Amino acid sequence: MARIIVITSGKGGVGKTTTAINLAAALNLLGKEVVLVDANITTPNIGLHFGAPITPVSLSHVLSGRAKVHEALYEHHSGIKVMPASLSLPRNMNLDKIHEIAKRLKRFGDIVIFDSAAGLGREAVMAIEAADDILIVTQAELPALTDALKTIRLAEKLDKNVRGIVLTRFMDSLHEENLENIEAMLETPILEIIPEDDSVKEALRLKDAVVHTHPESKAAKGYKRLAAKLLGKKYVEQLEIQEKKGKFRRFLRILGVE
Repeated sequence: MARIIVITSGKGGVGKTTTAINLAAALNLLGKEVVLVDANITTPNIGLHFGAPITPVSLSHVLSGRAKVHEALYEHHSGIKVMPASLSLPRNMNLDKIHEIAKRLKRFGDIVIFDSAAGLGREAVMAIEAADDILIVTQAELPALTDALKTIRLAEKLDKNVRGIVLTRFMDSLHEENLENIEAMLETPILEIIPEDDSVKEALRLKDAVVHTHPESKAAKGYKRLAAKLLGKKYVEQLEIQEKKGKFRRFLRILGVE
């Protein structure tokens, strides 16, 4: 049974979309069929990250009843299926349809990743309500951590499974909270630490995931470890082999052999 993972945060600008994109890419490299949805409807960014800011059909059209779910899905060259949101907002969108759309998307992959809106507004709440699992993205600074705690409490109130924290742009500097304090404050385990890495900015310039553009970078390896943990594995040499096998299977599908 496919699972829906919602990537969320209490505060904007902490690396939520970058995490959604690279987690999707890493899971895909490990052989999973992944659907990535831009559920940040009012300020979408996934299309921009992938070099396709404007698409004919998007999640926004599905929410407004102007398109069906499968019509808003596009396949990235890596094999990830992507459902972008529209930069311009169609009228009469029904956010209550998010849960129904999420269920339908389970037919298209092993894992469905939702990049939710930041904060605790209705968009974010609707995405959280559709989740099987939730990842909280934050940085090691008090304002971001405070907002992350609010999001965790909301998810718990909605009886959702918070898998853990993804700490991004970590520099291990004096102005950041230490890891033990973060886990104590949020009462939630840190699943992975993604270090500050210029490769992430370069990947954005190249309009792709850092996992694809700089696979040996510190950030890319962090996202691969995160993907492995979510699958109940460790990212070791055996998974490197599995990653290569996943790439080969996608190549065979392109040729029509598999």
